Amino acid sequence: MYPNLYYAFKDLFGVEWPVLHFINSFGFFVALAFLLGATILAAELKRKSKEGLLHPTEVQIIVGKPASFSDLALNFLLGFLLGFKIIALFFLGEQITADPQAFIFSTQGSWLAGLGMGFLFAGLHWWEKKKQFLLKPEIRKIRIWPQDRVGEITVFALVFGLLGAKLFDIFENWNDFINNPAQFLSPSGLTFYGGLICATLAIWWYSKKHQIGFWHLNDAAAPALMLAYALGRIGCHVSGDGDWGIDNLSLNPFTWLPDWVWAYNYPHNVNEMGVQIQGCTDLKYCYQLANPVFPTAFYEAIICTLFFLLLWSIRKKVKIPGTIFAFYLVLNGLERFIIEKIRVNSKFNFLGIQITQAEFISAILITCGFVLLYFLRKKTTKLG
Repeated sequence: MYPNLYYAFKDLFGVEWPVLHFINSFGFFVALAFLLGATILAAELKRKSKEGLLHPTEVQIIVGKPASFSDLALNFLLGFLLGFKIIALFFLGEQITADPQAFIFSTQGSWLAGLGMGFLFAGLHWWEKKKQFLLKPEIRKIRIWPQDRVGEITVFALVFGLLGAKLFDIFENWNDFINNPAQFLSPSGLTFYGGLICATLAIWWYSKKHQIGFWHLNDAAAPALMLAYALGRIGCHVSGDGDWGIDNLSLNPFTWLPDWVWAYNYPHNVNEMGVQIQGCTDLKYCYQLANPVFPTAFYEAIICTLFFLLLWSIRKKVKIPGTIFAFYLVLNGLERFIIEKIRVNSKFNFLGIQITQAEFISAILITCGFVLLYFLRKKTTKLG
């Protein structure tokens, strides 16, 4: 497994670049998921706008004002942080960068790179404003289409999604959190459903504020969400972040498949769980599971990719707004409910039934999906 890209490049290409210790594999795939999801969402919103299903809103902006001190200070701060911590990784030794999370939260960094990037960011912003300067600034009205707001929507989904994912992970592992709260400060161990719920609430508020059709926005986001989830699960599998299945000691019945598809022990997993790997001399990630397990994250990646293709293929054929999103709720909930049967997770007692948090939420999503389909069809029948 590859807890960060250093291990991936070392294994695949035979190169050892210490700076790659900083780029965690899980974070890399999460970033890729957001970028690809945003691209798909923008394309769908643009298509819906051309079909007259979505409309622009008018906003007023001031053109021609010089750069303010607060804008310059903010750009300098962003540039400084980038240089002090990120660019510094190209110059500092491996003894500092081998543990990226410890480095990020430390006071170590490159002041030269920080000041250089800070002045560069502030200078570029000042120059951009100077080119637009007018002796008499003007107030102009511009039209902004929903697809023009994808960047803001993605940031909202990212911030509230990660916050919700981490909060639900804490709730799901409450006893571990009480015993060792510091371990939950890492970016690993994110609960997808927590992210989905919190991000949905944030986007609902955003769509209402900017007068974007909520159901059309949800329909456009559904295929993107499914593909993003699949990519995120690839990150879980590649990094070995604990989203694996129960022990699987049986022989592989599918001889035409690699053994790791059936049972895998996740060497160098990012959670450093299991037994120590003999001969491993790295500072971190020298553990693998004692017994092989079902690679459930890999299964989810495959299933959700197929579900994405299904949603993508029917998106133009379905005319009732909200239907694609309802299908997404059913498919996603069904997939997760089934995979939980062979996945490691904490269980709690609900009405005398031992159930995991994911099973409980996925059952709710399936129910909500079918209920939404019923009411959407009923509403359309009445209007017809």
